[in-house]
Amino acid sequence: MQDVFVFIFAVFPMEKSEYINNIIRALPDNPGVYQYFDVEGKIIYVGKAKNLKKRVSSYFNKDQSENGKTQILVRKIADIKFIIVDTELDALLLENNLIKKYQPRYNVLLKDDKTYPWICIKNERFPRVFSTRNFIKDGSLYFGPYASGKLMHTVLDLIKHLFKLRNCNLNLTDENIKANKFKVCLEYHIGNCKAPCVGKESEEEYNETIADIKEIVKGNINTVSRHLKDLLQTTVEKMEFEKAHIIKEKIDLLDKFQSKSTVVSPTINNVDVFSIVSDEKNAYINFLKVVNGAIIQGHTVELKKKLDESNEELLTLAIAELRERFNSDSKEIVVPFEIETEFPNVEFIVPQRGDKKHLLELSLRNVEYYRREKMKQESLVDPERHTKRILEQMKKDLRLTEEPRHIECFDNSNFQGAYPVAAMTVFKDTKPSKKDYRHFNIKTVEGPDDFASMEEIIYRRYKRVLEEKQSMPQLIVIDGGKGQLSAALESLDKLGLRGQVAIIGIAKRLEEIYFPGDSIPLYLDKRSESLKIIQQIRDEAHRFGITHHRSKRDKGTLKTELTEIKGISDTSAQKLLSHFKSVKKIKEAKEEELVEILGKSKGKLVFDFYKGK
Repeated sequence: MQDVFVFIFAVFPMEKSEYINNIIRALPDNPGVYQYFDVEGKIIYVGKAKNLKKRVSSYFNKDQSENGKTQILVRKIADIKFIIVDTELDALLLENNLIKKYQPRYNVLLKDDKTYPWICIKNERFPRVFSTRNFIKDGSLYFGPYASGKLMHTVLDLIKHLFKLRNCNLNLTDENIKANKFKVCLEYHIGNCKAPCVGKESEEEYNETIADIKEIVKGNINTVSRHLKDLLQTTVEKMEFEKAHIIKEKIDLLDKFQSKSTVVSPTINNVDVFSIVSDEKNAYINFLKVVNGAIIQGHTVELKKKLDESNEELLTLAIAELRERFNSDSKEIVVPFEIETEFPNVEFIVPQRGDKKHLLELSLRNVEYYRREKMKQESLVDPERHTKRILEQMKKDLRLTEEPRHIECFDNSNFQGAYPVAAMTVFKDTKPSKKDYRHFNIKTVEGPDDFASMEEIIYRRYKRVLEEKQSMPQLIVIDGGKGQLSAALESLDKLGLRGQVAIIGIAKRLEEIYFPGDSIPLYLDKRSESLKIIQQIRDEAHRFGITHHRSKRDKGTLKTELTEIKGISDTSAQKLLSHFKSVKKIKEAKEEELVEILGKSKGKLVFDFYKGK
């Protein structure tokens, strides 16, 4: 970052609006970072801009200030400071640093307070290689940080199996070694170290090993493998077969490690992959680093939204933060959509097909899994908060005026027009309330008429709700498309309830959501929690209705077969069916068997009835 100019305005004794307007008029058209302060002089927001004047002005125009959260922020702004930089990327990096330093109230919060381990190659003669969480600027080389400690230890174990390095902290100067100040230790005797401390390994040989280790921790497994294969060829030509066998084992170990790590084409080299999913309050961003076709780093972070930031804003901020944190110098970044901010010498790619597309899909699966796990934990630790978040999302997705804490869903069921029934299921606070479920027998409709059946049950249900002064639901869900929804609305009109309760229809084929008076359906994301709740209550209504329909149909079958017998009630018929399992077996039963179930007189009635047929 070069030529950074800082401008700070003191508060003058004038009206706040006039003072702010004067600052805005004086803002330059350069890229930079702006800071908003409250009346107490505390930073409440930090932002970046390609054009400071346009960006800051946008907060105070009518369209922007109509956003509720932005309105609150704008009302609290008492002072503005800004910093001019050369490029938009410089502004992004500076913004990121200022947010981390001051943690302003209205900025996106990166919820990640972990310290991650590094692999350190110590700046010393005969360098040690070890893991550490302390980044010390002493000239040592640090690789990482590793979001996965398991991955880091896998790499360290590979290095330990491939190479014999010292793990002591002796001061191995040339003078100390020549003066025989040290003795070989147990590590040498068990074959884990070549004892450079007593001159059994030269500094040149040791540094060749360190060069290979640097390539491995960078992810360049192929470079080390080629080096070992060349060395293997040389030892075989020299007929050093014992040494060749050891090298061959190392090559096999590298190949085994690489086969476990490679997930895409080996032609993909040094690429960063980012994906994002977000909801009303949070965004989750996954980062994968790929070198030679192997994922060598992977990490997911959570961002806490404050001002309804767009996915592009959030992803851009996360890219800058994660690339800095993980020391990435990749020239190619795979993203799910175009990024406007320019990163010097970096190309953003939005793949449509092929291996990079598969990588992006893998990243997306990772971030979605992370989000689901966070929500599971949230629902276990704080169920009310989890429910509240889902209800707020449903309110937004379904254009409701209040959270749908009480939902009622209706479904019709009939068999070729016979035995028409309907079912109502109820969800309260996103969970089934089975004690409130209801069955309906259709009374006024002849034949298979789903629309008329829906009109009848909606009228009957809410007429009773009004008469008994029960609480109305915040949302009614109709299993069906425009036709069923229109039929339900007819009943709400008759009861004077139209507009007083929200009602939608859901069509099964494409899961289309229909609203009253709107012929164009809404298509919710298939992964949307709002859609999942609607599908769940609809499926529950269908299941509950089918159960009732089968029961009624079975009773109808009983009536036509067994209850034709004079003196045999439904209860007696049910006893026979429970014992014999079918009417056919009842017909074939002996009189003694029937008498045992129903008693002498009724048993004889059934036996004589079928005997006479």
